[in-house]
Amino acid sequence: MVHGSWVGGSGHTVHQVSVTVKLVIALAGDTVSPTGATVHSLTRFLHSCDSSARFLDNGLVCAMLRARTRARMCGIAGYFEAPDAVRARSLDVAAQEMARSMRARGPDDQGTWTDERSGVALAHARLSVVEVSQAGHQPMTSACGRYVLVYNGETYNTEELREELGPDGSWRGHSDTEVVLACCARWGVRRTAEKLLGMFAFALWDAEEQRLTLVRDRIGIKPLYWGLLDGSFLFASELKALMTIPGWKREIDRDALASYFRFGYVPTPWSIFAGVHKLEPGTILTWQRGREPSIEQFWSFRDVARFGGEHLLALGDTEATDALDALISDAVSRRMIADVPVGAFLSGGIDSSVVVAAMQELSSKPVHTFTIGWQEAQYNEAEHAAVIASHLGTHHTELHVSPEDAQAVIPHLADYYDEPFADSSQVPTFLVSQLARQDVTVALSGDGGDELLCGYNRYLWGEKIWNRTGHLPLGLRKLAARSITRLSPGDWDRITQAVPKALRPPLLGMKLHKVASVMAVNDQAALYRRLASLWPNPTQLVPQALEAKNVLWDAGMASDFPSFRERMQVWDALTYLPDDILAKVDRASMSVSLEARVPLLDHRIAEFAFRLPGHQRVRDGRGKWLLREVLARRVPRHMFERPKMGFSIPIAEWLRGPLRPWAENLLSPEALGSGGLLDLRPIRQAWQEHLTGRASNEGQLWAVLMFQAWRQHWSI
Repeated sequence: MVHGSWVGGSGHTVHQVSVTVKLVIALAGDTVSPTGATVHSLTRFLHSCDSSARFLDNGLVCAMLRARTRARMCGIAGYFEAPDAVRARSLDVAAQEMARSMRARGPDDQGTWTDERSGVALAHARLSVVEVSQAGHQPMTSACGRYVLVYNGETYNTEELREELGPDGSWRGHSDTEVVLACCARWGVRRTAEKLLGMFAFALWDAEEQRLTLVRDRIGIKPLYWGLLDGSFLFASELKALMTIPGWKREIDRDALASYFRFGYVPTPWSIFAGVHKLEPGTILTWQRGREPSIEQFWSFRDVARFGGEHLLALGDTEATDALDALISDAVSRRMIADVPVGAFLSGGIDSSVVVAAMQELSSKPVHTFTIGWQEAQYNEAEHAAVIASHLGTHHTELHVSPEDAQAVIPHLADYYDEPFADSSQVPTFLVSQLARQDVTVALSGDGGDELLCGYNRYLWGEKIWNRTGHLPLGLRKLAARSITRLSPGDWDRITQAVPKALRPPLLGMKLHKVASVMAVNDQAALYRRLASLWPNPTQLVPQALEAKNVLWDAGMASDFPSFRERMQVWDALTYLPDDILAKVDRASMSVSLEARVPLLDHRIAEFAFRLPGHQRVRDGRGKWLLREVLARRVPRHMFERPKMGFSIPIAEWLRGPLRPWAENLLSPEALGSGGLLDLRPIRQAWQEHLTGRASNEGQLWAVLMFQAWRQHWSI
């Protein structure tokens, strides 16, 4: 056996792990006896993915890395003026306005850097978490004077990189920004990006080559928009920063709008505005005047998942649990470092509970945890969170939210999400962020566990539906679907009240209607798209639109991932995760100047998760099997083994009740017809069906309402 101790920053042993030689060999990709070469290969493997464990010279001891991150959660922006532009104002004024527009992301400090000869302006808005002195001020110029960097994010292996750079007496402070800048100057951007462990979006200006480089982290945790405007190049963390540029054209991309109505978000690489794009996760964009931007990928979720499926780990259950446990402990430990108060969101679900349990184990004092509760029992997880918090001994804060509290947030959503966004859990996400910000500046979140370890019900439902109905004649499936939809979701919920609560999935009527809606599709990709869709035929709403097609229409996915369940996981990781889940958390937390960290989306955990065989992801009809095993080491199973609830609010009831006047205003024929963008007929029909209770169209209607509210807020 290979034994080790995980040691926290204080030096105290916090968790004993035991890793067998079989694990050593499997992770090293070796199938022979554990020779010195095997151990050396494992060392290289672990170093290459910045593993939580470093095997020392004797090959036996694993120690927690001692890195202290120097964090900088911020907003970044840049404006590269066209050579023949007529300046209505100075570049510095333009940069200052871009920075000011992102003040919620960076309330502590703002900075600009301009080069009038080159027509370059860089802007930065700073939220100080670690290294709060002016030594971390941005934009930051390299020691050699050639490079200028604006950086948004966190690097969790800063000290290792600093050591790898070697002794250097010119360090001006302890910020990770300075280390990233030095790495880019020494090794170049791509090699630096491949070495970074963290979440980040940054821009590097090379004054010598007159070249701009943009980089976005592997998973897409931090946002980055870019575009061309009459020969000028622009980029920013938020669209509102781009809107400050003179001559900005607020032209809606109809094709992107159709995609928005399907998914409730505008999928990457498009944005709601024509000519503006989201930089894809794990990519590097390079731009020079007179040339088209070029984009290359330095890390690919699709490639990682494909490699994982071809190189599955042959680990026993205990060994696999040990390995995931160790990775999570290290990922959490690295994200707990800050010079400001740190806490965590706790819903009482598996993902957030795993994160909080690891935090509490690593901490010498109670961790601050936060949750919100609802009056409506079917949406309320607060009691479950309280049980977990009590068991772990956290300092728990619970806020019970009234419908009025939640509804008061809705008019402000268009400002927080400066692109149309229609995941209604944006409301509770904002509220819990606002609650946490009263006591902490950093909050860890459990996002990512569902996508990486097969936690969504749709993975199991989708596979079952296809296996049981895919072979049936299409006409028969359509007949069955019509039979289900003869009753409204509310009618189904009332009929099934006699079923014991423990056996009755929440929101059963809505889920039955979802099943009915997917029974008439032709193939598995179409089934997934229907499961992921709000409006299944979005071009009906947007005349003359051609819906933007992404990886969800890529026929090559079936050959890359023969398992439909795994294909759905990968689709989610490539689309829903960065464009919905992470966008929601980023905008909600940044709107109150709270930094949200997502340890389960450490890329090392992602790479490990997709090398797990199916039976260690799903077992006995339950997803996230291995994550449950990790949690069960710290929390009794009866505290977390229950049907998945999700993080939602009673939008359906509110639209028929207190929100109806607001909705009626936005869904009036006059409002819908404004600008000639929408066909009001399907929208008005969906609204009337919802009001009468004939159907529950809250998802579809929420997408329209959020778009209409966004147009109204930004005068578009």
